[in-house]
Amino acid sequence: MKLRIVLADDHQMFRHALRALLENDPGIEVVGEAADGEALLRLVEQTPVDIVCIDIGMPGMNGIEATRRLHAVRPDIRVIGLSAYADRQFVIDLLNAGAHGYVTKADASDELLRAIHNVRQGRTYLCPDVAGAIASALRFGTDAQASARQLTARERQVLQLIAEGHTSARIADRLHIAASTVEVHRRNIMRKLDLHNVADLTRYAIVNGICRAAD
Repeated sequence: MKLRIVLADDHQMFRHALRALLENDPGIEVVGEAADGEALLRLVEQTPVDIVCIDIGMPGMNGIEATRRLHAVRPDIRVIGLSAYADRQFVIDLLNAGAHGYVTKADASDELLRAIHNVRQGRTYLCPDVAGAIASALRFGTDAQASARQLTARERQVLQLIAEGHTSARIADRLHIAASTVEVHRRNIMRKLDLHNVADLTRYAIVNGICRAAD
């Protein structure tokens, strides 16, 4: 039986390039594509899936939150994260959400098939750039100031939505939390990052791969 793969990325051209790459392997079938986290969750309810390859920086429900929700309802599905960044915290957040692998988009043509075959066998797979970033962090550690500035997974989610232009009320609605809680997260984010307005938060989110610049 072929390995059934779903691709989740908001860039259609990138999904199509991945599909072409994966379907060169006779043991793989791409059974669906999704442009965001909500669409992905609907798709896996209706489609038999073995592995999901998911973009970390999708708008709305990002890849980390989608992975968390997917793992809660379908722990049998293995998830491989895709990102333009080899960010240590992204990797940790994604693995904590239930993923089994992480590949940078720059390495996808060389590493994604290798990742798929490793996670299929129950192993966790990190591409070389990511593994190197993790190793460096473990070797040299981080100072107390950097640790204090680290955002939680929820704060990253709120930051992404702020940077995408959503109001506190809209963010509260999307995350099913109170608007006052969103404001607490907003203040904590600004304090940790030492940033003081939405424009600065947006720049930080784009530079650090939490969201993309508008096309």
